[in-house]
Amino acid sequence: MPAVQPSTPSVLNASAYKFVTLDDLPALRNRLHEAAASLGLKGTVLLAEEGINLFVAGPIDGLRAWLAQLRADPRFADLAHKESFSDKTPFRRLLVKVKREIIRMNQPAIRPEARRAPSVPAKTLARWLDRGTDDEGRPVVMLDTRNAFEVKAGAFEHAIDWQLRRFSDFPKALATHAPELAGKTVVSYCTGGIRCEKAALAMQEAGIEHVYQLEGGILKYFEETDGAPHWRGGCFVFDERELLDATLAPQAAPDATP
Repeated sequence: MPAVQPSTPSVLNASAYKFVTLDDLPALRNRLHEAAASLGLKGTVLLAEEGINLFVAGPIDGLRAWLAQLRADPRFADLAHKESFSDKTPFRRLLVKVKREIIRMNQPAIRPEARRAPSVPAKTLARWLDRGTDDEGRPVVMLDTRNAFEVKAGAFEHAIDWQLRRFSDFPKALATHAPELAGKTVVSYCTGGIRCEKAALAMQEAGIEHVYQLEGGILKYFEETDGAPHWRGGCFVFDERELLDATLAPQAAPDATP
């Protein structure tokens, strides 16, 4: 469901990712950059053999036209994006880059394109958190897969925070803390879903039986729940807005930036 559009919007922001095999990276990079630049868009698009990750902003019609062009490629036909609005473009330039991974974990065996861990929709999660248990009566714990400074800006109540400096630290932290998660339903979460997608698979590989990822991440939770129940603070985003509140509007950032 797209974000509610204000009466006089000026800038549309979109984020999305998809794990899908890409074997034409230089040509794809050039094509996406040329199209985005021609439509006045700014932001970052990351491409790797494992897929695409994007955070872009610009004129509403231009950005939606670019997303439509992107989905014309069969590999991205089902790309789901999240929207928010702002008074100005929160990026200074346009970057389309080829990387080794679209989200670095240094675990090449973790391939979300091949399989996903189960996901839990936002409204179902809110119901679980109201009760403290899942539908089978197991205790529910939230595991934050973001960096420590992001967690400091805002997080789910009582969420587990392993004080990660970067996402590539997650496998080591998991090896240390996996026994603490036994017998619980563990819901991994992050800003837009990409980190918890890999984290949930890593937890399955570590033998944790009841693992879910929050579908669409924090931003989708904000969008689909009334007032973002069980959330405290704001959501840090990697652009000039820095922090979004539960309505997906920019708010004053705390002294939590790196």
